[in-house]
This record gives sequence, structure tokens and C-alpha cells, in this order.
Amino acid sequence: MAPSLRTVVRRTGLRPLVGTLDSVVRWVAVSELEDPTPYLEGDELLLTTGMRLEGDFSQYVARLVARGVAGLALGVGLSHEEVPPALLEAATAAGLPLLEVPRETPFIAVGKAVSDLLAAEQYDEITRAFAAQGRLTRAALRTEGPYAVIDRLAKEVGGWAALLDENGEVRHATRAAKAEAAARELARLRGEHGVWRGGAANGRPPASLALSGPDEHVVLQPLGGGPRPRGFFVVGASRAFSPVTQTVINAAGSLLTLAVEQGGAQREAERRVRSAVLGLLLDGGLDGGKGRGRAQPTGAERARAALAPLGGRLPEEPVVVLAVAGDALDAVEPHAFTARLPEAIRLPEAARLPEAARFSEDAPLGSPVVVLVAEAEAERVAALAGGTVGMSAPSAYGDLPGALDQARRAFESGRDGLVRFADLAGQGLLTLLDPAAAQAFAAALLAPLTRYGSRADLIESLRAYIGSNGHWDAAAQRLGIHRHTLRYRMKRVSELLGRDLDDPGVRAELWIALAATSSACPPDSSRSSPS
Repeated sequence: MAPSLRTVVRRTGLRPLVGTLDSVVRWVAVSELEDPTPYLEGDELLLTTGMRLEGDFSQYVARLVARGVAGLALGVGLSHEEVPPALLEAATAAGLPLLEVPRETPFIAVGKAVSDLLAAEQYDEITRAFAAQGRLTRAALRTEGPYAVIDRLAKEVGGWAALLDENGEVRHATRAAKAEAAARELARLRGEHGVWRGGAANGRPPASLALSGPDEHVVLQPLGGGPRPRGFFVVGASRAFSPVTQTVINAAGSLLTLAVEQGGAQREAERRVRSAVLGLLLDGGLDGGKGRGRAQPTGAERARAALAPLGGRLPEEPVVVLAVAGDALDAVEPHAFTARLPEAIRLPEAARLPEAARFSEDAPLGSPVVVLVAEAEAERVAALAGGTVGMSAPSAYGDLPGALDQARRAFESGRDGLVRFADLAGQGLLTLLDPAAAQAFAAALLAPLTRYGSRADLIESLRAYIGSNGHWDAAAQRLGIHRHTLRYRMKRVSELLGRDLDDPGVRAELWIALAATSSACPPDSSRSSPS
């Protein structure tokens, strides 16, 4: 804070004549102009000999007061042997502090004294800022970490402070904190779809957000070094923040950002460990925990041994596997065992290749997340994830590869919400097959029939025949033809395909092919019945 006029008077020996000495002095200006105000900014101590000032001083004084000078000091012994009574009267009426500069006091001495005072104040401000930064740093080293920094920051600014998560929810706040208004403004800037607007550039949050009112001054800053903030902190006080306070606030932001980034690195390391543990579980499920010549620990036993030093644990059997979107990881992580599933893992093919089931350390961030949870907790954890959730049937750890495959197939079914594999499987075997592979298989198997002339009666007749479980009368009635006609067509189908239609395996393959053809290109209901 700049020195007061009273401090300047004590340091320089100026003699106060009228007015209070409480105003601050931010600089010293010397001018003999009748109107020096165009060259002033305010809060200056104006020095003059008054060589051009005579008669009525009221307009001169009024201009200085309007400009906001800290005071007027008249040097006597040159133009004026003493301060003119008219100047005393005008200064008293306007409330302008008026001082006398003795003849033996050079104007330059006053300027140097004020400059020294300003430098001392700045040094004191820097010292106070360093001391405050030290207290904040010590707070950051405490067990509470970011919470302790928030508490210390509130004391340093003489107000309140709060820590918000990336969604604007309050995680920690000091007493009497008023973070709600800042959170509302944050939500407004973020927009309905999370796209920053207003003062935010390139879709990023503002570097700092200041809110000021008659009795409240608030500053909000994002935390984190990337385009997506890891959180926010907000600080408020009843008076405007000084440069020292702003420095303290920025220091707190740096400490909080460091804590957030370090916490993120630790969480990422823990996630990689869990991915490796999931690899142990899959290996155990693939080899059944069997060694050559002697018993070996199962995958679950090895996984539990790896988690024990970290304080983690696996759910008891039977377990349910959930597959959720990658952005749901933060929501489910505190409630269950979670691990990222790299795109390279594709079961059940991986079940035939144990080495393919090992997880790399750098799983893609957008990969589905695997969640292992006790059967009784499965639906509750699935609700926390939101969005699409694939759920396996309950299984033992020895059957984990199959359960993982179930959860992923349910997740990739294209449905919304909770998708149970059991419900998915109940709607047809075809839903479990890759659509493109199934349609390619159907096209190859039925090609001899589709190439037979321009009519589709052979395929439709085959569909009706298999759909009626080989009952001639039911299939013929369904087609609206005589059963002898149907027998002739089925004989022709068998010849073209080179397959025995009485073989259950052949019928199963043809049923899959016909179902895949129907899902790819539904029959045209307007087509005329075959003759």
C-alpha cells in the first residue's frame, strides 16, 4: 500500500496547514501551470511555487480536487513569502490538504523521500507475499493437502475460499463461503453442452473470473494444465484485492494445480496397476490356474496378492462384469474394481490365445472400462455409471474371460441403458454374431439359390420349410401352394446346395443364413406369391 500523506509529512518536514492527512501518495509532481490536471493521474502530491497563481484560487483548487490529487504543497520564499490567505480559504472550502514547503527544503528532496517510501512499501509487500506463499506451501504439505491450502488462503485474504470439482460442485469450503454465485456463473459460461462461451477462447475456460459487488469481491480460477480443467478454486473478500493479495491467490492456484496434477498421476498409476491385475485374472481364467507337475496359484490368488500391498481387493465370487464407457470411470471407480480394456483385447478369440489377454500399460483413454462387482451390487454400480452399461451373467473368476466377453457384447449391442447379456441372448443367436460376418456367410451359402433364375421362390420356400420345422403341410399352407410343389422345390434346393436338408446341422446353418439375410434386407411384403 502506498504511504499516506501523514507519513510523507513526518519524513520530509512539510508543514500541514489545512485538511486531513489520510490520503495516499502514489507519486510527486511539480508544476507551475495554471491547470496541471491534464498531466496528472490522481493521488499525486503536487508541488508548486505558485509563480502564476494570484487572486482567486478557487478554480485552481477545484480542478485539483476533481482530479483526485493527494494534496497541494506550496513552496514559500520565491513567488510567495507565505501561503496566500485566499489559497488557504479555497483549500479549506474544498477539503484539499494544503501544506507548506519551507524555503530550505528542495522539491527534489520531497520527491526522493516519497520514492524511498514507495520502494519500502513495495519491498514490504513482496516480503509479505513471500511469507504468505511460505505459509501456503507448508499448508500444502499437510495431510489435508488442497483442503489445508484453501483454509490458509481464506486467512491470508481475510475472507473465504472454496474448492470446486470440474463440474462446479463444492468439494471443500471455509466458513461463510459464498461459492454458489461463482458456481452459477461457471455453469453459465460452460453452457448446456459443456462448451465454454463468453470470455472463454477456443472452447477453453477463462484463465480467471472476477466478480465484484458492493460488499463482495470474488476471484475464480481453473486448476490443471490442460484444456480441460481438473477443478476450480474461488476466493472472496469484502474489499478489493490488493496486488499482494493477487500474488497470494496466484500462488495458491499454483499449489492447488500441482496437487491436482500429482493426484491425477497417482490415480493413473493405480489404474495401470488394476489393468495389470485384470490381466492376471484373465490369464488365470484362461489356464485354469494349472501348472505342469505341481499346483500353481490361480489368477484370482495372484491378483489378490498384487492388490494387497496397495490396499485394494477383489469382490467375492460370484462376480458380475460390467462394461461401461471410458468417461464413466471416475463415477464407478470409488465403488468397485475397475480397469481399462484396450481395444486389442477381443474375446473369445483372446481365450484361445493367452498372450493376447495381457494388457498393455498404455490403454487408450477412450476404451471401454471393465468393472468387477459382487452380484448383489451390480445394478447399483451400473446406475452410477449412467449411459450404456453391458452386464454379464454372474460367474466365477475361472470363467472371467467368458463373462468379460458377455459384458462387452452387451455393451456393443447398440442399445441404451443397462443391457444384460442374458436378455440379449434371449432375443436370438444372430444378435451374438458379427453382422458383417453373418451376412457374408449367408451370401456365400445361399448363392446357388439366388443365382437360380430370377425368382426368389426357392429361398422363400426354404424359409417357410425351416420355419415350420420340416412339416410339409404347415409350410405349404404358409406359402399357399400344394405340398407336392413344396417337395419339388426342396429337392431342387438340396441339389443346388449339395446338402441334405434332413441333417439338423445343415438346417441350423441355413436358418442362420436366412435370418442374416432377413436382418440385412427384409423381404418385400408387396412381392407377389410364387406360383
